[in-house]
Amino acid sequence: MSTKRALTDRESALPALAEAFREHGFEGATLAALSKATGLGKGSLYNFFPGGKDEMMKAVLENIDGWFADAIFSPLENVSDPAAAVTAMFDDVTAYFRSGRRVCVVGCLGLNSSGETFAVEVKDYFARWISALAHCLEVAKVPPAMAMDLAEEAISGIQGAIVLARALSDDTSFQRIVHRLQSTLLDAIGRCG
Repeated sequence: MSTKRALTDRESALPALAEAFREHGFEGATLAALSKATGLGKGSLYNFFPGGKDEMMKAVLENIDGWFADAIFSPLENVSDPAAAVTAMFDDVTAYFRSGRRVCVVGCLGLNSSGETFAVEVKDYFARWISALAHCLEVAKVPPAMAMDLAEEAISGIQGAIVLARALSDDTSFQRIVHRLQSTLLDAIGRCG
């Protein structure tokens, strides 16, 4: 008897779908793999997601975007204490990506041809994150051009740290890189604020 409980609604299937897409990529995530991950038959998957795999990925991306909007983007956009917001961002990102052990679905889509289908979602995710972080730094009196450069460097560094940690099977590399990125931002806040 399986200990895995079958999911009974669209929303509860999203985390399992996201993990299947992380593990297999969009192209490699067959309906059989998605069915196994969720415990739902192919018919149930199509019942919840009549648009098939594309609709499943769009729903996963919306779910991810919702988490990032609440946990990362909004706190940076509505910041009153930039240093605390930057620290919280790195803490939350480290937990979310499990110190680099968890693949960034959005980042993966941006790297392959299947990402063209989701180009708007990928672009919006990264653009909002960079913009929110740059805004936070500007609130701390970091000059706008420098804030944008630092924000781009931080987001690209986080994404690169995920790749490196997975490639090396070493989550401490993720932690070291993220710590350096955080220190760079906090130093800029301290110098300019």
